[in-house]
Amino acid sequence: MTQITIRISDPEMEEALRRRAKEANKSLNKVVLELIQAGAGLGVGKKKTPRGASLAEFAGGWTDQEAREFDEAIQIFEEIDEEMWK
Repeated sequence: MTQITIRISDPEMEEALRRRAKEANKSLNKVVLELIQAGAGLGVGKKKTPRGASLAEFAGGWTDQEAREFDEAIQIFEEIDEEMWK
């Protein structure tokens, strides 16, 4: 296993890394490794599906408000005309 020492002279960066590690309940080393992997396009940060493979990514999605409006607009189609079925 290779060991690399990283010296951080920016107190804000150190604080941000420590905060992120604490919030994720991970070690500082694990958080730094994940960030390096993501930056290098490896592991955690690497997309698992090709771009456009997800229908949501291709077509987009609705906000909660848009979904409610759609449900209200199609409500009439949920009604059964009893006279039609006699």
